[in-house]
Amino acid sequence: MSESLKSVGAITLFVEDPARSKAFYEQVFDAPVVYEDESSAAFRFENTIVNLLARPAAHELIAPAGVGGPETGTRFQLTIWVEDANAVVADIAERGVELLNGPIDREWGMRTAAFTDPDGHIWEVAQQLAES
Repeated sequence: MSESLKSVGAITLFVEDPARSKAFYEQVFDAPVVYEDESSAAFRFENTIVNLLARPAAHELIAPAGVGGPETGTRFQLTIWVEDANAVVADIAERGVELLNGPIDREWGMRTAAFTDPDGHIWEVAQQLAES
């Protein structure tokens, strides 16, 4: 293979209400919108684009595969590396975010906390703990 498949450029999340999801991402992540139309809003997270796409528009993108609804449960988690999980948790709490769990010191050396966006996509903040 001549090209490397090791650089993720974009992640597309299927959402029920693009306007609601866009407002959440603007408020919580303070990330810039790099593209927007009636079915989507795309945000830049340093070297990755997170695209919020209305579920009906997703059918064309992934056909013939089916698009799961919010009732199917989560199948993945998105993680953001942070320097101070406690500070980030305090900041997003001020923005109205309720945590699923955490902050928790994990046995694999990370302090993590998880929350969901309005469509149930799970986000985690993770801080590397000092080695003892």
